[in-house]
Amino acid sequence: MITDEIKKLIDTAAEKIHGAGHVVALVGAGMSAESGIPTYRGSGGIWTKIGEPDPRSFQNFMNDPKLWWERMLNPDLVNEESPERAKFTKALAEAKPNPGHFALVELEKMDKLDTIITQNVDGLHRIAGNNNVAEIHGNRNYYRCLDCSSRFLRDEFTIIDIPPKCPNCQGMIKGDGVMFGEPIPSDVLARCITATQNCDAMLVLGTSGTVYPAASFPTEAYMNGAYIVEINPERTPISDIVTTQITGATGDILPLLVEKIREMG
Repeated sequence: MITDEIKKLIDTAAEKIHGAGHVVALVGAGMSAESGIPTYRGSGGIWTKIGEPDPRSFQNFMNDPKLWWERMLNPDLVNEESPERAKFTKALAEAKPNPGHFALVELEKMDKLDTIITQNVDGLHRIAGNNNVAEIHGNRNYYRCLDCSSRFLRDEFTIIDIPPKCPNCQGMIKGDGVMFGEPIPSDVLARCITATQNCDAMLVLGTSGTVYPAASFPTEAYMNGAYIVEINPERTPISDIVTTQITGATGDILPLLVEKIREMG
């Protein structure tokens, strides 16, 4: 329910975003949850049900990339081992952008959004139509070379050998999703840090504020004097430092916020 108090907060946030020069959106799993994708942690989270991945996942991949690829190319085997994981994978594959995603597309078209930093691997921002997206945890629809960081759409990449080699440098290819124990790709991390340091307003959307390094970005922006607005159904560790905290779903609040900004011209 959009109360009068929430409407006032939306008006305040719209005025600040409209007047800002460089706006960044930090997006977490809550926005994807509104598209039907289960969260990782918390009640009903996939890791709550099946346990968190091995913290050595990346090292295990490096030790035996052929085994990882054989399992990845045989999803029926993996699904039989874990029905809950199968449900999660199905939800990822079937998810569509929601009104929150499309509101960010409109904000970008209005030149009121410089960069989206998303912690989600579903690729829904790109599917919705956003162009300036930094996917700090990768994108499930891509492969990535560990040597030159080239990225390839899965549907357009032909696998001949296992493990496959990068056509550009012959380096090792893996899924673009960042594994436990794997460093954030340096090009993506640098982009996120630069966007955070340069912004004078940040939208914090559907994130728990507990997964680093992304959880540090709002605090860094705040310390640099940026206006911070958080949109989340619940308070988070970030709530204590934000300028404006709006309680609600991003799919409900963002379209109203964007409409207010549009009215300001």
